[in-house]
Amino acid sequence: MSPTSKTSSDAHQGESHSRAPPQKKEMYGSKERVEHSVAPALTVAQEAKLWRRIDLRLLPMIALIFLLCSMDKGNIGNAQLDGLITQLNLTGNRFNIALMVYFIPYILLEFPSNYPQLIGVRVCLGAAEAGFSPGVAYYLTLWYPKYMFQYRMALFTTAAGLAGAFSGLLAYGIGFMDGAGGLRGWSWIFILEGVATVLVGLIAALVMVDYPSTANFLTTDERSFVTARYLEGGDDAQDEEHYMSQQVWAAFTDWQVWALAVVQVSVTAPAYAITYFLPSIIHNFGYSTSLSQLLTISPYALSGVTTLVFAHLSDKLKVRSPFIFAGQSIALLGYIINLTDAPSGVKYFGTHLCIMGSFSAGPGPVSWLANNLRGKYKRGAGLALQITMGSFGGLIGSNIFRTQDAPRYLLGHGLAIMFISIGLIAIPIIVLAYKRLNARLDREELLEKQHGENVEPNLQEASGFRYTL
Repeated sequence: MSPTSKTSSDAHQGESHSRAPPQKKEMYGSKERVEHSVAPALTVAQEAKLWRRIDLRLLPMIALIFLLCSMDKGNIGNAQLDGLITQLNLTGNRFNIALMVYFIPYILLEFPSNYPQLIGVRVCLGAAEAGFSPGVAYYLTLWYPKYMFQYRMALFTTAAGLAGAFSGLLAYGIGFMDGAGGLRGWSWIFILEGVATVLVGLIAALVMVDYPSTANFLTTDERSFVTARYLEGGDDAQDEEHYMSQQVWAAFTDWQVWALAVVQVSVTAPAYAITYFLPSIIHNFGYSTSLSQLLTISPYALSGVTTLVFAHLSDKLKVRSPFIFAGQSIALLGYIINLTDAPSGVKYFGTHLCIMGSFSAGPGPVSWLANNLRGKYKRGAGLALQITMGSFGGLIGSNIFRTQDAPRYLLGHGLAIMFISIGLIAIPIIVLAYKRLNARLDREELLEKQHGENVEPNLQEASGFRYTL
């Protein structure tokens, strides 16, 4: 079945569900369900204030957790320069393997004195973090309308860029603890940042809330308003428990999930590669270890700004693909610069483009898929599958920069360029497919109006659905 006909049939299936009498709508499939018919009216100022309250309650803790998670898995790149390689005798591709094993349990579970122990703790780290990214992506779709989603995803994922900046700064400071307590500096990097993660995890269990329907910090009217905004567009309004298995299976057979998983891998493989090896890449430009740690800060700081700007514009203009394409193009230019024999200063500028482009594109594929999957169970399964496939980019990125390829890392930069190019080819093809689907929905809606059928209110909402480009 072609992508067009298949997705159209999904749309008809969703519409058939929505023909049920528009009585009471049940939300989230939790024990505490919200029954409502009409959302309370809020002024523009009241609505803005409401979203700010939700942002301040949810996003700081989510971002902080993700920042620490990103630091915990990425600080091994900083530890590499602080004696990890020599003390653990990570010869050959041992360091690459230590990076890679993190992603094995991370992928499978997503739907510090010698080498074996390093491998063991990296496996445990991947297992502990497996459900975090897909869980947060789905969690945010339950709270925010589709065109408020990417900016919130960007606030969340920008923490990864800040983690890179903080890791460099902390690694510089912690490096002066080398020898304290009989431990090398790289050991203290893991210890201090790990303790912070444990403490924040305990606090998060007390601070976070599950759904708008159970959010005690909101009033009854505010909970009803947020729930109604979630149901906007009618595509989730009639989800019921007995449709869960069909929707999960539909996620596995939907071309969108696999197509946007390809785009996700094209982003994650270069992003993970540059994140893990940026300190070493900069060090090979001829800078000292301590200065190399500090020089990792500015690329991540700049990427945080550009990621938020891209996300804001993407939500405002209600499009995803142009900003993913632009971010990937910026990253492509950065990798091309580093593939040449340009002076070190120029290549350092190129690393800014690599980081800035990869992180700016980062939230895009997930937001794009979240906007276009209809049905909350299908959306949850589809996002988990997409992010799981995207994690294979981590397996790849962990291995493309090899010790024997230093100092220019021609193979690593070349493979990064290849993956980015795959994404740049896939994006316009996906856009064309969505345009065909939207044209078909336009024709069907026009025919429906011409025949003058009496359409239920829920069906009118469902028929207004269009795929985000």
